[in-house]
Amino acid sequence: MGNRRKSRELAMQALFYIDMSRNDSNELLERFCVNFNPSKKARPFFIKLVNGVIQKKSEIDSIIENFSDNWKISRMSSVDRNIIRIAVYELLYCQDIPPKVSINEAIDVGKKFGTEVSGAFINGILDSVRMALKSKEIKTKTDIQITETS
Repeated sequence: MGNRRKSRELAMQALFYIDMSRNDSNELLERFCVNFNPSKKARPFFIKLVNGVIQKKSEIDSIIENFSDNWKISRMSSVDRNIIRIAVYELLYCQDIPPKVSINEAIDVGKKFGTEVSGAFINGILDSVRMALKSKEIKTKTDIQITETS
C-alpha cells in the first residue's frame, strides 16, 4: 500500500474518531497519533488531510450537501461522510493531485471501510463536485498551511 493511500485511510479513521467524539481539538488528533502512530512517510500527508478538513469543514460540508441529492451531511454514514470530506478537500486545496486520483482513492477507501453501496455513493457526489470545478461553478483554492501535531 502506498504512503498516500495509508495517509488517506488513517485520515478517514481519525476524522471518524473526531466525528464520534464531537470534538475537533488537537488533543484528540494527538491521542489518535499516539495510538495508531502514522509512519514517518505517511504522517505529513495524513496531518495535512486531517487538519485541512477540520479547518475547512463548514465549506466542505456545504459543497457536499449541494451535490448530494436529498442527503444532509448528518444523515450520511460517518465513514462515507469523512471519505467524501477528504476527497473534496483534495479537490479544492491539493492542486498537485489529479481529481481522478482523489476520486478513485476515495472510492477504494469507501469500498474497504464502508458498505457495499459506499463506492457508488461516494463516486456520485465526487463526480458532481469534479464537474462543478471543471465548469468553474466552484473555484479551487491554493494549498493552506497546516501545522504539525506531535
